[in-house]
Amino acid sequence: MNSEYIAGVAAFPNRTDSGTLRPFLRRLEQQHGKQYRDIVADAGYESLDNYLYLEDIWQTSFIKPINYETRKTKKFKQQIGRRENMSYDEQQDCYFCAAGRKLVFCRESTQRNRQGHFLTSAYYRCESCTGCPCREACCKAKNGAAKKLSVKLDLLRLSDRSKQNITGERGIMLRVNRSIQVEGAFGVLKSNRKFKRFLTRGRTNISTELYLLCLGYNLNKLWAKCNAGRLKTHLFCLQKE
Repeated sequence: MNSEYIAGVAAFPNRTDSGTLRPFLRRLEQQHGKQYRDIVADAGYESLDNYLYLEDIWQTSFIKPINYETRKTKKFKQQIGRRENMSYDEQQDCYFCAAGRKLVFCRESTQRNRQGHFLTSAYYRCESCTGCPCREACCKAKNGAAKKLSVKLDLLRLSDRSKQNITGERGIMLRVNRSIQVEGAFGVLKSNRKFKRFLTRGRTNISTELYLLCLGYNLNKLWAKCNAGRLKTHLFCLQKE
């Protein structure tokens, strides 16, 4: 969506959304002859490959991390064995568990992925879990083995950056507009236009259906904006309390 108009559509056979982001953005760039600076997407599009792709081409990620909502829940916070629920000491490069015991840095490993990026993982290990009252809730290791953590540093860095982006003033405004514009357009096509399923088969045919639906939607949107005197408006502003 761009300025309340559907700027691009595509049909994909993927079972998940994360694998569709990169080909869709490449198609948009080919069709429009330019890149969009800010990429706003829901949690289904989060993946390390997508983060790295956006970083490589200098596009700003406003992708909601997968665990952004679940981290707020009581159930998630009670999972004391998760890295997110431990405190991190940057100077010592170590984590502290719920019992206050230290998980020290052990080693790093670097691997090259299919796209040629060198990705680093860091490994941490508790000094001792012996006699810890939280062991059963924290550690799944058997035979008295100490708690271990494996941290994908690149994913952590880029996910944290995206989280900072979506929680800033501009990020909040863009997320609100994604809800209004993207979900709104989807609701109009599916509910108001009664579009429940494709009438044809094959990617080419259903793509044609999509283009016709979106053309009709955009013409209606143009007419509505003209009548409301809202031409050249792009984003809905946040209401100030």
